[in-house]
Amino acid sequence: MASDSSFDIVSKVDKQEVSNALNQAQKEVAQRYDFRGVGAEIDFSGEKILIKANSDERALAVLDVFQSKLVKRGISLKSLDAGEPYASGKEYRIEASIKEGIAQDDAKKISKIIREEGAKGVKATIQGDELRVTSKSRDDLQDVIALLKGKDLDVDLQFTNYR
Repeated sequence: MASDSSFDIVSKVDKQEVSNALNQAQKEVAQRYDFRGVGAEIDFSGEKILIKANSDERALAVLDVFQSKLVKRGISLKSLDAGEPYASGKEYRIEASIKEGIAQDDAKKISKIIREEGAKGVKATIQGDELRVTSKSRDDLQDVIALLKGKDLDVDLQFTNYR
């Protein structure tokens, strides 16, 4: 009679919102006075985002513009994996990428948190790049969601398929 309730923990990013944020950042970099004549630009090639400028401070400023556009569009900065500026010829570059899915070690860490701090009957199983959490009690599942939202994990989590 009492069937298990469950939900999925995923880490997904809306690609269209990332594209919109990137276009806004490109427009702002092209128009802003402090980016004139420093070769500042931001490009997206499939999976990698490439930021270029003639100094590492300018490259970091372009990255900051892109980050602010992502935040305005509701995308967590935990989904952005940006490297450090490095010299490439006469310009400095920053390579960044958008993280999707939960890495295996992060999934194990989340599963361990649920096992140790969650209610007794709650089970978490890793399914590829997401986790399925099941329990007999829906209240326990609510508590797990609240627990994970309270933790400072380096992954942007969404909770889907709650049933």
